[in-house]
Amino acid sequence: MVVFHGSPRKGNTYKATTIFTNELKKYGDVNITEFFLPKAVPEFCTGCQICLSSPNENCPHSEYVKPVLAAIMESEALVFATPHYGACSMSGAMKNLLDHLDFLTMNVAPRKEVFRKKAFIITTGSGSAAASKPIKKYLVNWGINRVNTLGIRMFTNKWDSMTAKKQMRQERRLRKAASRFYSAKKKAPYLSAVFMYYMSKFIINKYYGEGSYPSEYWKEQGLFKKRPF
Repeated sequence: MVVFHGSPRKGNTYKATTIFTNELKKYGDVNITEFFLPKAVPEFCTGCQICLSSPNENCPHSEYVKPVLAAIMESEALVFATPHYGACSMSGAMKNLLDHLDFLTMNVAPRKEVFRKKAFIITTGSGSAAASKPIKKYLVNWGINRVNTLGIRMFTNKWDSMTAKKQMRQERRLRKAASRFYSAKKKAPYLSAVFMYYMSKFIINKYYGEGSYPSEYWKEQGLFKKRPF
């Protein structure tokens, strides 16, 4: 399992994520690879679109992206943890990670392995629900089979400043969510993912055309003939 920490601070979000992952370990042999942002991907995406028109290895920041992509491909499950920030939703470091992985979206170069994976999003802060929505939408467009979320609304800047009763309630929610996530089986793909597949297939055929990177990638992977689901 790969865990992406959207903040370098080991504060509230890290506390919640640790409770979640520790619970997962009770159910089996769970190997965890952690990436702390922005350290793992310190350079901002420049919007050069090189990864959208050629193999992602050509990204100017490929030295950071390659180990992240390799970890994703080798894992069975992904966890994205981020605090909610008032100026936007997810942390800027988490947004930067997703920007660097934009080539995984359906209309560029989706990976068949991703369609078998599940993901969980943990957010903390008063706007925790707002922080998880764009991440979930993004992951579904990667083709991830199931994306579950849990928002921890704290209304305080420190976990330990919550009342003991509220801490216990949030810990129960995290442990229960971890149990369900561990036992979750693969299901039929999201309808939105199916729609994006057929829409991307049409767009790549009609507008990108033969010879473009997405077209050649889809052809090489057999995506035009067989659904990756």
